[in-house]
Amino acid sequence: MKNNYTYVWVSAIILIFGIIFIPKIITRIQNGSIVEGDRLNRANNSGDLAYIVLNGEKRKVPNFAFTNQDSLLITNDDYKGKVYLVEFFFTTCPTICPIMNQNLVEIQNQFKDFDDLGVASFTINPENDTPSVLKLYAEKYGITNMNWHLLTGDMNAIYDLANAGFNIFAKQIPDAPGGFEHAGMFALVDRKGFLRSRVDDFGNPIIYYRGAISEEDGENDHGEKEQISILKEDIKKLLEE
Repeated sequence: MKNNYTYVWVSAIILIFGIIFIPKIITRIQNGSIVEGDRLNRANNSGDLAYIVLNGEKRKVPNFAFTNQDSLLITNDDYKGKVYLVEFFFTTCPTICPIMNQNLVEIQNQFKDFDDLGVASFTINPENDTPSVLKLYAEKYGITNMNWHLLTGDMNAIYDLANAGFNIFAKQIPDAPGGFEHAGMFALVDRKGFLRSRVDDFGNPIIYYRGAISEEDGENDHGEKEQISILKEDIKKLLEE
C-alpha cells in the first residue's frame, strides 16, 4: 500500500512538472533563447558586429612579428588603424587554400578603393614558403593590396599563433594532402585589433568565417553554407565605423 502511495506521488510530481515547465521550455525554443551548439552554421544578417569574449575580456590579436613576401619585418602594429583578415595557408596546398585565396582576392578587388583594408596570410609551411616563394605566389594570385602581407618565419611561433592565439587549427600531418591540415577559416579584425564577427540567430558570435567555400558554390558537400557574402558585408560595416 505504501508503494502505491509512492507511485501516486511520483506520478503527480511528473504531471505538475510537465504542466508548469514544458510550455516554458517550448516557448524558450521558439524565442531562440536556447543556444545552438554549432555556432558556425547560421548567421544573422543584421545588427552590430560582436566582440569575441574569453574569460570576460575582449579578444585581441596576439602580438606577432614575421617576414613578408618582400623580406620586410611585419608586426601586428603594422595593421593598427586598419580592418584586416587573418588566414593560415601554405603555397603547395592542393585542397582548400586556392579557394581561400581566390576568395580573398575577390574581396581585395571589391574593396580596392579602401587603403585601410589589409590581409595577414600566415604560411604553416615556412620551411618551403620563403619570401621569394611567397612573392611568386602573390603574383600568381593577383595580390596587389599593399596591406596584404604573406608572412613566414619560425614554425613553432606560427603554429602557436594559429592554435593558441586564434584557436584556428593547423598541424603538420605527413599523411594529409600536401602534408598539412588546417581550418579554412578567416578571422575579421577591427581597427583596434579586436576580433569581431556577426552573431547567429541565437545571439552567439559565429567567431570565424568559412573561407574555403566560394559565393558561387553556395555550400559544400557537408551542407555548410558560404560566408564570403556576409563577410563582405561585415568588412564594410567595420570600414564605416
